[in-house]
Amino acid sequence: MAANFWTSTHYKQLLDPEEVDVVHPPDRDRGVTVEDLKLIKMHISNYICRLAQSVKVRQRVVATAVTYMRRVYTRKSMSEYDPRLVAPACLYLAAKAEESTVQAKALVFYIRKMYSDEKYRYEMKDILEMEMKILEALNYYLVVFHPYRSLTQLLQDAGMDDMTQFTWGLVNDTYKMDLILVHPPHLIALACIYIASVYKDRDTTSWFEELRVDMNVVKNIAQVGFETIIVRWTLARGLCQSRNLKTVSLLI
Repeated sequence: MAANFWTSTHYKQLLDPEEVDVVHPPDRDRGVTVEDLKLIKMHISNYICRLAQSVKVRQRVVATAVTYMRRVYTRKSMSEYDPRLVAPACLYLAAKAEESTVQAKALVFYIRKMYSDEKYRYEMKDILEMEMKILEALNYYLVVFHPYRSLTQLLQDAGMDDMTQFTWGLVNDTYKMDLILVHPPHLIALACIYIASVYKDRDTTSWFEELRVDMNVVKNIAQVGFETIIVRWTLARGLCQSRNLKTVSLLI
């Protein structure tokens, strides 16, 4: 893996927001909107997290898997790349990339424990075949830099080590959206620290000034993140619109 984010393929593949929120023709023909797409990807992210908990892998593997999934759907439609199969295949590939161990047969076993629906009845060969399709969709670029390392260093610099658990949770929540495809990881980490400082009523104004970062960008990331986290909590309470639920059930 590249040691420097700014010389990595991750940096070279950063996208503009409008390049991320793309509904491909096959999905559009099925009535999927941009808002539907965001919701569906959030559900796929949750699916990956649940599956990862069963096979017991590190959070970094989960984050890499979700990033792969989100990269894939900037290039391929969900109609072509079934989310039910893309999720475990991305987790399988991410485990390899992050030098962890996940067996395809274990994924098949836990998927069947999690879901009785026949739509989830995949075999090992299906996961392995989708893994190859994902590799091709990603153009074999597997490098992902995450905000976690920057977060730890920045919290120490700000004297906010006591906020580690809270901000770590915020970083985890950022993978419910496409921020990792658009922004450098250190800016995502800074946005999470900014949210935490506001929420916990910590004055970090002078510290941010010393960093000489573009606070408009940081605050924009924080706003997007906060709004999406609220949506996530709302969905968890079953308050999403019935139309979105129908769309999710169609593709998930």
